Parts: sequence; C-alpha cells; structure tokens
Amino acid sequence: MTLVLPDKLAVKMPKMATHASRASSVLLAIEASSFNSCWAPRQANLVFRRSTCRSRFFSMATRGYPEALEKLYQLQSNRTTTQRFDKTAAPQELNSAAIPEMLGWLRRAGYSPQDLARMRHIHVAGTKGKGSVCAYATAMLRKCGAVGTYTSPHLVSPRERIAINGEPVGQDEFARAFFEVWDRFTEAARTQGKSAAQAEGPESKPFFFRFLTILAWHIFLSKGIKSVVMECGIGGEYDATNVLPPEAVSAAVISQLGIDHVAMLGDTVEQISWHKAGILKRGVKGFTRRLDRQPSVMDILRARASEKGANLVEVDDAQVEQWGGVEGILGGDFQKYNQALAVMAVREHLAMNSDPAAALRDIPREMVEGLREARLRGRCEVIENEDVTWLLDGAHTRESLEEVARWLSQSLKKHETVIMIFNQQERDATQLLAGLLDAINRESRRGDVFRHALFTRNDQTRPPSEEPVDMSVQEAAAALMAEKVPGCSTSMFCNIEDTVAEARRIAGHQIGGGKPKVLVTGSLHLVGGIMRALEPDTLL
Repeated sequence: MTLVLPDKLAVKMPKMATHASRASSVLLAIEASSFNSCWAPRQANLVFRRSTCRSRFFSMATRGYPEALEKLYQLQSNRTTTQRFDKTAAPQELNSAAIPEMLGWLRRAGYSPQDLARMRHIHVAGTKGKGSVCAYATAMLRKCGAVGTYTSPHLVSPRERIAINGEPVGQDEFARAFFEVWDRFTEAARTQGKSAAQAEGPESKPFFFRFLTILAWHIFLSKGIKSVVMECGIGGEYDATNVLPPEAVSAAVISQLGIDHVAMLGDTVEQISWHKAGILKRGVKGFTRRLDRQPSVMDILRARASEKGANLVEVDDAQVEQWGGVEGILGGDFQKYNQALAVMAVREHLAMNSDPAAALRDIPREMVEGLREARLRGRCEVIENEDVTWLLDGAHTRESLEEVARWLSQSLKKHETVIMIFNQQERDATQLLAGLLDAINRESRRGDVFRHALFTRNDQTRPPSEEPVDMSVQEAAAALMAEKVPGCSTSMFCNIEDTVAEARRIAGHQIGGGKPKVLVTGSLHLVGGIMRALEPDTLL
C-alpha cells in the first residue's frame, strides 16, 4: 500500500508501529519526495512492508493521526482541482458552481452558514501579504483571548493550517476532529443511497482544501472559539471560505494585489482584483491599501464594495510611512503595510476606532507586542546552523521577489557573496528569476552577489534511477543565470536533499567573510522541502 503525503516526512508513528511489528513484522519507511501543490504520487511515499499477517495488522489499526493523514491524502488534490480550469474554455461555469457546492458539503458536515456566525471572522484575501496579515492579526488577538487561525498552504504539516492561539492543533486533536467530519460525510452518503464502500471512500468527500476548511470550522466551534482569522485559498468570490455570511465577518482585508492563478481568476490585475474583492460583505468594513499608481484596480475595488454594500476603508501609504511600523520577528520594511491592515482589522473586530489616521497614532501596548511577536514560517525567515545561515522566503510572484531582493540586500556586508537555491515549478521560472536578479542588482548596486546558484526540483529525495525526471525548468533557469551573472557557477539537482548537501559543501569551502549565507526562494514548496531537510526531527 502506498500513501501519498505532500509534507514532511519523518513521521514518528507512536505505538502503532510497535504493535504492528509484534503482529506482523511491519517495517514503516518514509521516503520524502517532491512537495508541490499537486500532491503528486512521488511527493512522499509511506510504504508499509508487511508479512502474511496483513489482515491481522489492519484489524488492530486505530483511527489515529497516521490513519487520518492516509485518508486526507486520498482526497482530490488542490492541483487536480485547479487543473480543471486549464482544460476548460468556460472557467466561469466552474467558478459559479463553487459556492453552491461548498454549501452542500457544509450541510453534509452538519453545519449551516448561520452556525459559522457563532464566530466572528477577520477574512483576508489578496495576492501577497495575506499570510503576514493573518500572522499579525493572530498575534494581536491572542493578547485578548483565544483565537483560531486558518491559513494555506502548509510548509511541513497540514496541521499548520489550523491553529489555536498561533500554534498548530495537536496530532490527537487533528485526528479526532478529522474522523468526526469524515464520518459525517460518510453517513450523508449512506443516506443518499451510496454503497458502504462508496460512502466510506474519498469519492464521497470534498476535495482537499474544502475538507480542511470545514475541518477548521469544526475544530473552532467544538472548542468554543469566538475570534477567527481566516485566509482565502484562491481568489475570494468563489473561494471555499466565502460561504461565510455577513454576520460571521467582523472585518475583511484585501492585501496587495498582483497576477496569480490566471486560469481561475483572469490574466489582468483588474480581473483578479474583482475576485479578491468578492469577500466584501454588506455592512462590514473592508480594509485595503490605497493604490494611487493603480487607479483601475481601485476603481474595481470601490465598485465591488458599492455592489456588495460594504464600507471600503483605503489606508494611505503616507499615513503608514509616518507611523513607521513596528520592528519585529517578521523582517522587511514592506511589512509595515501589512501591519497597518492587520491593526485596522483587529481594531474593528474589537469594536475600537478603526479610522486609519487615528488608529495608527494610538495602538495599545498589547497590540504592539503582538506585532513584534508575530511569526510566519517561510517568509523572511532566518535559520542559523553551525556552518550556514539559511535565508528562506517562499516568494513566488514578481512583486514578492522584489521584496526578497530588498530583504537580502539589507543584510549584505560589503563584498559578501551568497549561495542561491531557486525553483518555481508551476509558473514561468526564468521570468521570475530574471526579475529577482534585476531587483537584487538594483537594491544592492552589485552584480556579483551570487557566486553559486543551485536549481532543484521540489522532490525531497533522489528518485529511482530508472524513473525519468524532467529537468527542463532547472536547465532554463541555469542558462539564464549563466547569461545574467557570468561569474556565477550553476548546478542542477533533481531533489532537495542533494541540493542542501551541495550548498553545505560549497559553504564549507568558502574562506573568510563570516558564516556563509544561502538564499532559498521562488516557491513555498521549495522552502518547505528545505525546512524538512534542515529540521528532520520536526513532526508531521
């Protein structure tokens, strides 16, 4: 049996493996492989090798966390779902069915939109900055009481998506809630006349993101959580999270906008803005950064707010610049704009004055502490090893990579060089890489920041020797690097473990200049894989 996992994969299986070995000499092996949004079969294989006592072993198996993961990754993946848009000439038909379908799944799980109104949500959409806004809002709200947070994607564990007071839910709690929701879908399928096998199987369940969205609400409601920070998955208007009724939303945030997911959302920033603004609700304040250089985008946002009866609050850059932000764990000068949006939303959530001019002048001490303490793994993150300083940022759009360039340039010492690890398997990798290099040259005023560049796939470990591997993305990126930075040596790898080993080898041969630095960017999936390689003891 092969279990497909997209995540970390040094799962420590508690007593189950011990009991199984007594019953049937079971060897549990986890092979880490590619981590990407399609959850492809080679991403990670959990292989059970067992003797003839197979049936006896499974009769002993409990419904614990390993079994929950096994079933979770049987669900239709996010990548499979989004690929439907690549193959249709009528994406609007798929989009228009999304909310009715999600409402149906919510009902099968035993909930209605009115049940969700027992909680008050800060609902966050945008192309970039969503995760930071959620992290800041969560850190501030936890100073006032319990807060649930739902975000995506995850870097190492699916539990990262569902957090209580900023901490992922535990394995036991995840498993308990998972099977409660799974069984509700199974029972609903039985009542509709499905066979026992069909009802129990994944075909009677929503796809991956929808299931986890409902699971998050189930956990929050069961724990009596009243305050929730909820990040949209893709877009807004047709996103699974947008079944929230107006009375369940205390504030909406639309963070910075750009081009992403064009098959689903359109290929212009105006079209994408229309989708993101879909989370605006009647009678609810929505906060966004006023984009004076993008008047057409602002026209869309204002029109959508009017259409939906929402109050759009536009936060002026000049006000944010005058305030200056709060220096904290999340690095980057740009974060002050995300902080400002989070402050406005939290103040509105807490029934405080949320007028930008006044609110930024009078931020309570507890909220300032929250801004300082906010964490978001994989964004402007620094991991210090004994031999290497790893700079990790999962930026994967032109705008976010420009912010990475600023962040990196601010940390550079005179004449210091950096090793780069880069990949982007789903978008135009060479275009994004070119933009990153141009931005670094501009910000650092140097063309020699990189002496070594490593281009890898997102597979965690080396595939079987007989398995063909498509390295065209890496080859194109390496060719571009050689053209734009002639003094930089390039290497290509089919897996992350070998890439990390090579980066460490190169770093070990550098002489002088302090501890070597490695910049990892281009993809959250890449960053997640690097984290698993650097922190192999982290639990799934």
